[in-house]
Amino acid sequence: MIIISDVYKTFRLERGRSVPAVQGLSLQVAKGQVFGCIGPNGAGKSTTIKLLLNLIRSDSGSITINGVSSREVASRAQVGYLPENPYIYEYLTAHEYLRYSGRISGMSGNTIRSRADELLAKLKLDQAAQRRISGYSKGMQQRTAIAAALIHDPELVILDEPMSGLDPLGRKLIFDLIAELKQQGKTVFISSHVLTDIERLCDRIGIIVQGKLCYEGNVSSLDMPLDELFLQVVERAGVGEVR
Repeated sequence: MIIISDVYKTFRLERGRSVPAVQGLSLQVAKGQVFGCIGPNGAGKSTTIKLLLNLIRSDSGSITINGVSSREVASRAQVGYLPENPYIYEYLTAHEYLRYSGRISGMSGNTIRSRADELLAKLKLDQAAQRRISGYSKGMQQRTAIAAALIHDPELVILDEPMSGLDPLGRKLIFDLIAELKQQGKTVFISSHVLTDIERLCDRIGIIVQGKLCYEGNVSSLDMPLDELFLQVVERAGVGEVR
């Protein structure tokens, strides 16, 4: 589903300075796989996701989604995306926001309504569906953003810190939803600092440190807890502070 081949990205700053964000990154995510992308803050995880979605462009290398270059609009037709800091139109109700999200994804009215009702019920938002989002808690807004990412039933779901701002109930709801996507054969790419969730949900993981893929492997093959492996990989990469 995803092929990233020898991708580099450097951000140019003022006064001629530059910051290398991704350095020679190559990885593949198979169809139907749940892939966990982890690393310290500033490692290049969110940059990698933005490159996947063509929100920014690489300096070199190539990225394809389901065989289509990420630079082509068609590559994103079956992609659902939750950004790290989602922006939601707060003057809308959750149901209105999902209808809006469905329309821009090319869905028909009847399909949108039934799909919105289904997702709002799964995420325990149905009782608040007719309230303005401005009155929602951070966790409720996060669940609404996840529902919007899934409204068009995409084949590839990209989640950047999906557990952010969620209480234990919200985390369980999202955990169960991702597990359901896995059962449906969807491909899921997750970036998260919650290593226990990554270890329980994902088939395969990649650890990115300073823009480089420093470890990749199957979760079932790990010979130690993921948090211990993570610290070992980061320390071997020479990063002094882990946040």
